[in-house]
Amino acid sequence: MTFASFFSITAMLLILGLFFIVVVNVNMVAENAKKQFDTIQVYLLEDTSEESVNQMIDKLEGMEQVTKAEYLSKEDALNEFKVKWGDKAYLLDGLSKNPLPNSIRIKLNDIEKAEAVVEKAKTFEGIEDIRYYQSTVDKLIHITDLIKIGASVIIVFLVVISVVVVSNTVKLTVLAREREISIMKYVGATNWFIRGPFLVEGIIIGFFSAGIAVALVAILYKKVLTLFSQDAFLLFSTSMVPEAFLVKNLVVIFMALGISIGAIGSIISMRRFLDT
Repeated sequence: MTFASFFSITAMLLILGLFFIVVVNVNMVAENAKKQFDTIQVYLLEDTSEESVNQMIDKLEGMEQVTKAEYLSKEDALNEFKVKWGDKAYLLDGLSKNPLPNSIRIKLNDIEKAEAVVEKAKTFEGIEDIRYYQSTVDKLIHITDLIKIGASVIIVFLVVISVVVVSNTVKLTVLAREREISIMKYVGATNWFIRGPFLVEGIIIGFFSAGIAVALVAILYKKVLTLFSQDAFLLFSTSMVPEAFLVKNLVVIFMALGISIGAIGSIISMRRFLDT
């Protein structure tokens, strides 16, 4: 019965750990993707004066949603394109004229408030166009919110299932010792004297189950990093969560959950046999 309890907690924590890996990495990808769209590009007309540009920048930087506003000349914009193109940058050398406009690059501190900055920028004179990614940002925010809600629901669901499964498993252990418990009560043992060994047993089972689950998740995640870390960077322009960071947090979470589940499961299982 002790082995069954140990196996139940380990299995539940392992499932939770695998789900935790997915959620943490998906959240990281979503957050990094959102950061790539936290800028607004305001394109200027060719004859927009330097004084007008400086006034625009001052007004934009005075907004609480704006972290920084800076002027980007057409030459600097072209150089950035060359850097992005890497080995293919030589193709841009054949341009007879720089087709890019001068612009103001606006860095936002909250991408959800981009609309207010855009409306402000539309009031300026000398603006040719404004480019921002509101629809993309809205989708990313929606996806991130769904991930957070889904993660919370599933984690709570798994924890509840763990407590129920473990309490039922431990209850079998208690049933197997029903005669011993009855004898102890007849000779005057207190409830906590009887409950104590089961409680300690539940805590020990939870502790070692958490340790095994963390080790298994760490081994699995190390394999995943080896196989998919480079591909994830190429696809999403972001690396996966470092192994040390993930394991460090899993140790704290699993130890707390494992010990709590083992202890609570033992206490619930004993209520039938003891006066509460």
